[in-house]
Formats: sequence, C-alpha cells, structure tokens
Amino acid sequence: MKLNIVILAAGQGKRMNSAKPKVLHELGGKPILLHVLETASKLNPSKLVVVYGHGGEVVKSSISQYTLTHDIFWVKQDEQLGTGHALKQALPYLDNDGVTLVLYGDVPLLGVSTLQLMLQQISNNVVMLTIDIANPYGYGRVVRDVDNQIIGIVEEKDANCLEKAITEINTGVYIFPNRYLASWLNQLANNNHQHEYYLTDVIKFAHKEQLLISAVRATSEEKVLGVNNKVQLEQLERFYNQLQAIKLMESGVTIKDKSRIEVRGELHSGSDCVIDVNCVFEGIVTLGNNVQIGAGCIIKNVKIYDNVVVKPYSIIEDAIVNSDCQIGPFARIRPGTVLGNQAHIGNFVEIKNSTVGEASKVNHLTYIGDAEIGSKVNVGAGSVTCNYDGKNKFKTIIADDVFVGSGTMMVAPLTIGKGSVIGAGSTITRDTPENELTVARAKQTTIIGWVKRNKKTD
Repeated sequence: MKLNIVILAAGQGKRMNSAKPKVLHELGGKPILLHVLETASKLNPSKLVVVYGHGGEVVKSSISQYTLTHDIFWVKQDEQLGTGHALKQALPYLDNDGVTLVLYGDVPLLGVSTLQLMLQQISNNVVMLTIDIANPYGYGRVVRDVDNQIIGIVEEKDANCLEKAITEINTGVYIFPNRYLASWLNQLANNNHQHEYYLTDVIKFAHKEQLLISAVRATSEEKVLGVNNKVQLEQLERFYNQLQAIKLMESGVTIKDKSRIEVRGELHSGSDCVIDVNCVFEGIVTLGNNVQIGAGCIIKNVKIYDNVVVKPYSIIEDAIVNSDCQIGPFARIRPGTVLGNQAHIGNFVEIKNSTVGEASKVNHLTYIGDAEIGSKVNVGAGSVTCNYDGKNKFKTIIADDVFVGSGTMMVAPLTIGKGSVIGAGSTITRDTPENELTVARAKQTTIIGWVKRNKKTD
C-alpha cells in the first residue's frame, strides 16, 4: 500500500509575533519544518506533500537549501480556513490506492518509531495518535462509546462539561485510507465556533461508515507538542537538548550537566569524551576519543581528533583539529584552519584560514591569518601576521623549527626560512634566510636629562 504524507504548514503563527513564518523558526539549529520533513522522509513515502500558506515562497526557498531524500510537492492554501480545508488542497496529489499520514509543520519532535507503530495498525481503517494529559484544556477530546471505541473528537470550544472532563486528547496526527478521504473532506462544514473546516470531523464520518478507528497513544507530551509561541519554542528547545544529552551520555560521553548543553545540529563522539557546562555545538561536530571540552566553548562544523583538550571559553568554527592538540582558554579558531598533531594554541590567540604544523605553539595574545606554519615552530606573545593591506589578503609562510620572538609583526607576503630566529619586537617585511637570526628594530636612543627637565614639581 502506498504511503502519502501530507504536512500541514500554512498557519500564520500570529502568536510568534515575528515577521518570519512560524515553521522557519529554529529548534536545535534548524527550521522546525525541516525536523518534520526529515522524520517524514525516513518513512520512505511514495509522495511527500507540504501545504503552505503564510510566507510560502520564503518557506520554499529556505527549505530548498537542505538536502532531503524525497522530492516535495508544494501546495498553496490561499485562505486559511482550517485543517480540513488545508488537507483538501492536497487531494489531487494523493494516490487513490494509498493511505495518507497527516503531520504538522509546527510539531517538530514526533519520532519515527511512534509513526511506525501507527502504520503497523493500517488495514482499511483510520489510525490516530492520542495522548493522556493531566490538563487537557484547549485540546480536542477523544470521545469513545461504552465499548471504548472512538466515535469522534470534540474541540474545547464546542465541548460540554462531561466532554471537557476527558483527559485523552487528539494530537491531530492521523492515517486515512485515501479511497474515503475525498468524500469525507467534501462533507466538512464550518458550523462551529471558529467557522473553520475541522479535520477532526472526519473521525465522525469514518465512524458513521463503520470503519474501525484505532489509536496509538504517545508517551511524551513534548513529542506531540506544537509550537504556537516563543514560550513553547523555548520549552521544546530545552526538551530537545535534554534528549540529545541523554543520547550522548548513553553512548559514553561524560556531560557535567545535561541541562546546560546546546546541540544545534549533529554531535558525534568517540569514547571517554568529557563536556563541561554551557557548551554550544552547531552544525556537524565530530569528536574523537578522549576529547575534553571546557566550560563555555562554542564549536561549529568542526572535526576534532583523539586526545584534544579544548580549554574554557574557546570558539572553533569550520576547522580541523588533529590529535593531541591543546586549545585555549579564550582562543578563537576561525574557518579554514587546520591544526596539526600536538599543536598548542593558547589564550587570546586567533587563527584564521591557516595551517599550524605538528608540535607548533602559538600560546599568547597573537593573530595568525592566511598563514602556513610548519612543525616545531614557536610564535611568541603578541605577534601578528599582517595579512591585509586594505584591499587584498596575502600569505605568510613560516617554515619548520622557526622561533618567532614576542611582539613580531610579519608583513605578508613573506617567508620565514627554516630554523631561523626572529628577534623580539621586529617588523619583518622581507623573506628571512634559513638558520639565521633576523632582527628588525628602530635604533634605541636615550635622551639624557629629558625626564628631569620635564618632571612636574609641587
């Protein structure tokens, strides 16, 4: 039987108080709609349809930046007249001999395993996802008969006192046989408090035709919760990060406080890694074995190999860090940087678009940009590769076994010869020879009597 998936994503999201379409607000570093699309793709549907409305062209262009395993049929709902009306827009795209799974673009954390349980119950019937919650106010209640069979759903504003006491609520996630769907959707009326075409009324039609209505009960309220405002978005962000932290700990990572970690993308790790508090991981980050990440670090799109120590409050982005390196504290590793094995990058050092060779050290208060640094190099405190002339960038090459004294300005383009020593305080503007000391300073002069003559007297 063919599986069609329709994602309803046309809501305006007025309560978000934002110019951005609701489904493009981010959770875990990516749009909430993308979470739903990735989950849907894992079910391998024959057709994947997104019904869009508010900010639709922005939504389409934003999602097109991501790679998905399935093509998307985009269907516009010009007027937002309710969930039933939204699903009706997708009818021309559905397979007559299939079933349709209805999902929502603002419910990002519903898992594949739950949906697979629903699919297992399909047999010319309707399947819906429900959940029991202590405070069901505001949700549609699942109405059952004396035999405990589902006969309908009543919305909060249309419910009587007995119905409002029901704690089993409708999540809005359904699987419908397509052979009945067009007939049911054409029967919908909007004679309710909202004057909308409720998709929930389809359950009543299915019951009238004596179709079995099966229910799968979700176990976590957060996984079926929709995002309607920034408070709910933050709530789901916290829950999402708790889930990521638990997965990491179960795989062997030591996390000092699972409530103080942010995973905004994918974090993969080897064994015996330790992550301190308030760290943020963005994009795709891979940690090798025995990696230690200090407090307050921000790491984005980085591959870190074994036995690396990243000390507190360091920032690493779009870089490769090879084994046994030490970084920080308060270091900044910018895009395009590759650190060789055993490299040391110290406090208040910034590295940009550069390679730092094996066992080289850049330990204090230094800027290295557009440079190639060889192995066993020591760059002294306060040194700078002057790579920019106001218009163009130039490269600095520092060969193996070089010692650069503190406070050295290296004006690119420039090559520092192998084994050479640069005297502290030098401004180097020409290539230097191998295995020699090069010093470039202004002459030091002492003016006798100047201090005494200019000192203020009481």
